[in-house]
Amino acid sequence: MSALLPGGHERRTVTVPDGLAGERVDAAIARMFGLSRTRAADLIRAGHVTVDGVPPAKSDRVEPGAMLDVAIPASLDPIAIITEVVEGIKIVHDDDALVVIDKPVGVAVHPSPGWSGPTVVGHLVAAGFQIATSGAAERQGIVQRLDVGTSGVMVIAKSEYAYSRLKNAFRRRTVDKVYHALVQGHPDPLQGTVDAPIGRHPRHDYKFAVMAGGKSSVTHYETLEAHRFASLLEVHLETGRTHQIRVHMAALNHPCLGDLTYGADPRLAERVGLTRQWLHAVRLGFEHPDSGEYVEYESDYPDDLQHALDTLRYAV
Repeated sequence: MSALLPGGHERRTVTVPDGLAGERVDAAIARMFGLSRTRAADLIRAGHVTVDGVPPAKSDRVEPGAMLDVAIPASLDPIAIITEVVEGIKIVHDDDALVVIDKPVGVAVHPSPGWSGPTVVGHLVAAGFQIATSGAAERQGIVQRLDVGTSGVMVIAKSEYAYSRLKNAFRRRTVDKVYHALVQGHPDPLQGTVDAPIGRHPRHDYKFAVMAGGKSSVTHYETLEAHRFASLLEVHLETGRTHQIRVHMAALNHPCLGDLTYGADPRLAERVGLTRQWLHAVRLGFEHPDSGEYVEYESDYPDDLQHALDTLRYAV
């Protein structure tokens, strides 16, 4: 439920779902409202948040069924590009046609309503990159997206010709998008395809679900490693729906480790030191728009994902 307050503030009142049980208040707000942890903490400090009518500390934990009330101050322009160099974004490749980056967790690809954190677009502008002007103003040059909570390799178009070619390649599904996901349990079969349509969740607009009326969504997976509590999968996306891997894995009852939004076990996440879903875009391959040659770019696991995987590998 939401309401407009004097001064343009928006008040949102929601019930904490079971999947967020035990989460810190700032993390729960970030997940439920699409805000950064920093922004959520700022709202708590400013007195804009109550849990069951009581102002919390940002480190307090939420319980399922609790009433979370958040007053979000209006911004002058919710999709304005804020130019700032973002620590952690690595340039994997750069030429006249495109730039390939390694995106860290906690960074959105482009501005959107409700997001006040860092963005890839804002970083590239601040760093002096000239990117394509095709596309909506807040996402010029963007031909693909990664979730805020997903890290890894992605490409941005710099020339208008590259934008057109790359956009068509993603639309025709000729781009090789490869992810690694550490999921709970052991999928059966160990290698397979999930072909299940995805749409916005009927009760929670911040998440998605397998639905009869959703958009066609196809995910191919293969087990790389099987451990006591989890399996490391290599995932190839045939389509590119929002939260696709997370939704499909949850539908198989094997959610990504740490993905509390989609039913992951918070105790296991805490045990391996995860504060986000274990999902990483490891490889991206496509036909270069200028040369026509097939190119491929890779990204290593970030430290938090590597630590979680190593913890499982050496668990006794």
